[in-house]
Amino acid sequence: MSPNPETPLLDRVHAPADLHHLSDADLARLATELRAETISAVSQTGGHLGAGLGVVELTVALHAVFDAPRDKIIWDVSHQCYPHKILTGRRDRMLTLRQKDGLSGFTKRSESPYDPFGAAHSSTSISAALGFAVARDLGGACDTGHGDAIAVIGDGAMSAGMAYEAMNNAGHLKKRLIVILNDNEMSIAPPVGAMSTYLNRLYTEAPFQDFKQAAKGAVSLLPEPFREGAKRAKDMLKGMTLGGTLFEELGFSYIGPLDGHDLGQLLPVLRTVRQRATGPILIHVLTKKGKGYAPAEDASDRGHARAKFDVVTGQQKKSPSNAPSYTKVFAEALLQEAADDPRVCAVTAAMPDGTGLDLFAERYPSRCFDVGIAEQHGVTFAAGLAAGGMRPFCAMYSTFLQRGYDQVVHDVAIQRLPVRFAIDRAGLVGADGATHAGSYDVAYLANLPGFTVMAAADEAELKHMVATAAAHDEGPIAFRYPRGEGTGVEMPERGEVLEIGKGRMIREGKGVAILSFGTRLSEVMSACEALGARGITPTVADARFAKPLDRALILRLAADHDALITIEEGAVGGFGSHVAQLLAEEGVFDSGLKYRSMVLPDVFIDQSSPADMYATAKLSAADIEAKVLSVLGVGAIRSDSA
Repeated sequence: MSPNPETPLLDRVHAPADLHHLSDADLARLATELRAETISAVSQTGGHLGAGLGVVELTVALHAVFDAPRDKIIWDVSHQCYPHKILTGRRDRMLTLRQKDGLSGFTKRSESPYDPFGAAHSSTSISAALGFAVARDLGGACDTGHGDAIAVIGDGAMSAGMAYEAMNNAGHLKKRLIVILNDNEMSIAPPVGAMSTYLNRLYTEAPFQDFKQAAKGAVSLLPEPFREGAKRAKDMLKGMTLGGTLFEELGFSYIGPLDGHDLGQLLPVLRTVRQRATGPILIHVLTKKGKGYAPAEDASDRGHARAKFDVVTGQQKKSPSNAPSYTKVFAEALLQEAADDPRVCAVTAAMPDGTGLDLFAERYPSRCFDVGIAEQHGVTFAAGLAAGGMRPFCAMYSTFLQRGYDQVVHDVAIQRLPVRFAIDRAGLVGADGATHAGSYDVAYLANLPGFTVMAAADEAELKHMVATAAAHDEGPIAFRYPRGEGTGVEMPERGEVLEIGKGRMIREGKGVAILSFGTRLSEVMSACEALGARGITPTVADARFAKPLDRALILRLAADHDALITIEEGAVGGFGSHVAQLLAEEGVFDSGLKYRSMVLPDVFIDQSSPADMYATAKLSAADIEAKVLSVLGVGAIRSDSA
């Protein structure tokens, strides 16, 4: 396969309308070129590869049959949307994918009228599509007009309750709505749960699909010449247990399963559905993640997420690691705790590899639970485990834990259950952008009574916090850590149990004190080196805890310094706000302390490298240095004398 494929048909496509003039044979050739173009682009940028390759034919078919952007094609999660972006006028920008000022790795309303609904978390597409369908029927104003609403949702995303809530509502409303279930038998991790089993059963019954389609009340959708034969087939199959029953009970007509890589099946069905569908209908297509690219097809994750890679070999171009990743440190520390305590168990929501729990599952399979894309259930399940006498670690990305927040409040915090929340991907995460940033967990957890909230300054501290959480039975406890490598500090053999609510002094200085919460500590120390050249020697402390605060440490820093600066990798309302509340209640500001809080700005920061995102957020070492100079008045003096 050439890194720069020849794409004569694709070169003629500047908008989806150009597909309407192509023959079915040309559309098949276009799909081949589109697959090669997608591989070429992602090889140079990195990104989600396998999911997009799995829907190439489906993408071509949808744009050939429907009239986007009037017809709303909504991609669930939307990590499979790269072929869609190529066909919708963004081909010339694909090499900016997931880079600063470039294309998002997901659908984004502000990026293109062909992206009617933004996504990056799963299981939202059916709800959004139903909203478009109802808005259409109520005469809602839309810049691109109103046509059909089509949700494309994967089998993994169907494990989330929200998908069923939407389907139940859609079946009740009986609006014309098209849901395409993209069943590749694999989400990010191998699929789990009853839905996967149900879909797999349909898959194994695929030879009967023509008869099943007739038997499920879809006869009216068939072209006239086929109806009589279909009716006879329906009579033949009376009394059989047939696929699609679940969806039909929710009020959907069901068609499938179809071969999602066969345009000869996809095009006629989509055309017929577009012409004849009245109420909600579900089309079940079978696809293969990573289809058409052997290195992806052969990979355990089917090429889910990739760094830049060589197109010919599939070899990824990853920089060598200088330190262990935070995720691996967490995983190994948890294994140590589990070896000593049979009550330690782990829960994740469809991210065993991403959270490091794949290692735990190998060692302790009976104590590791992947609940599927169901964060709400995962949190309450962990609460039940805790109430039942276990010591559960609920490992989720910060951005995904947001989806289970109501359960964190009502099922965990109010009942003071000792669930341990391991919050991965805290802070700004880079190429996935605002949707995946871990910006809010400190603010939304630290305001809950009885919650203990920690942040690791480095990988050694993370190991201590795993041990601390394992030993903590007095209520819920959380510890957060970022994506990527640690700082290369010396690692302890075992984590030590930290005293709850106690920080640590890093260096003594004078004039100004910097109180860091989380991994900005390394940037703080870099800033202090630069400040030292100016004769300024700040005191530096690591808070460790946002709740409970180390009152003695904070009040001492306030009493012994003219200025106090807090810094954190989170939004306003978090650690710094709690420190300010303490200082205000203690009357510290009455005596003239200068206080500043460095937090993430009140904007959603688009994708870039993490370092660039933190520079945008004004949380880099240079920004910390500038803040110290500003609070001491040094910057103003230099400016006035210039």
